[in-house]
Amino acid sequence: MNIDIGTLTRRLLSFNTINPPGDERACAHYLGALLEPAGYETRYYEFADKRSTLIARLAGSRDSLPICFTGHLDTVPLGAAPWAGDPFAGETDGDKLFGRGTSDMKSGVAAMVAMALRLAQAANRQTGITLIFTAGEETTCEGATHVAGLHGVLGKAGAIVAGEPSANVPYIAHKGCLRYAINFSGIAAHGSMPDQGVNAIYKAADAIKKLEKFDFAVPAHPLLGKPTLAVTMMAAGSAINMIPGEASVRMDIRTLPGQTEAEICQKLEAALGGDVELQFLNGAASISTDENHEWVRTVFDIMERCTGKRPAPDGATYFTDCSVLTPAYGYPPTIILGPGEPELAHKTDEFCYISKIELAAEAYTEIARRWCDV
Repeated sequence: MNIDIGTLTRRLLSFNTINPPGDERACAHYLGALLEPAGYETRYYEFADKRSTLIARLAGSRDSLPICFTGHLDTVPLGAAPWAGDPFAGETDGDKLFGRGTSDMKSGVAAMVAMALRLAQAANRQTGITLIFTAGEETTCEGATHVAGLHGVLGKAGAIVAGEPSANVPYIAHKGCLRYAINFSGIAAHGSMPDQGVNAIYKAADAIKKLEKFDFAVPAHPLLGKPTLAVTMMAAGSAINMIPGEASVRMDIRTLPGQTEAEICQKLEAALGGDVELQFLNGAASISTDENHEWVRTVFDIMERCTGKRPAPDGATYFTDCSVLTPAYGYPPTIILGPGEPELAHKTDEFCYISKIELAAEAYTEIARRWCDV
């Protein structure tokens, strides 16, 4: 079965899967309805109402580890800035396809489905294919965590391809993520008598200045660089004429392979001092694959033929569902490879190049053919 990849991407964009609140059920079942007639066994798993993850499997003729292709169905909100067009209509301008989720990452999902339908027609397929299309990736891999925790659901995999936006450059590593809240206590007072209170905002400001200069004291990763820390949210005060008795800030940390939450928490507490309540919110693991792995070299060969340029080892600053799936599968070689533009993810007027979606489908098809001995 052949399918027009631009049409498929536009259809996926028409499903409003913004997270929060998240509603991936209809999109997941639409994809399942495409895959089932082609011979895929499909199952749906919900960690909350309408929060569906689809797992689809195509068997091979021999007992060997399948290859896993994965992507997520949820998108981030539209943001405060107005869009130039309808973010769910899939409007085009030349080679550009606009809409929320074009780059991150419904274009990657569409390319994977196109590949999956092509491989289903191969009568001499030796090895199986597993597709995992998750709910809730944007909120720290909720769907992937859910299915990974269900006994016997994931099965096994010998390699993983994640279709996150990489502009069709294969990444062999990505950073992890840790998120914290810091709560500060003061003493509320009348705004005209600040000496009668303790201003929690001033405490927060002191901590923020320390965080701005925080040093992780770890060497840079050859592909991912240094870990980063950003204070991203602050809340304080209930009235303009009151000294605030409480304040809180939230921060986003991007980690390197080998860093642990316990180690980072200890360093933060030492840097901030004892009068601080540090609250861990959530996190995702970093991942890395050896650039000399045989399968990685095969993928690089394929991408060199597809693009005319030999890829150099590279990594992503963002995290993916591989934070969960790679360890759950026993750390098989993992590559992040998708048609979306990394710098357009989460932005207003997000778009993807249709030509790159088509190229991704070709690359996925060849990667799958090699793995499945077609």
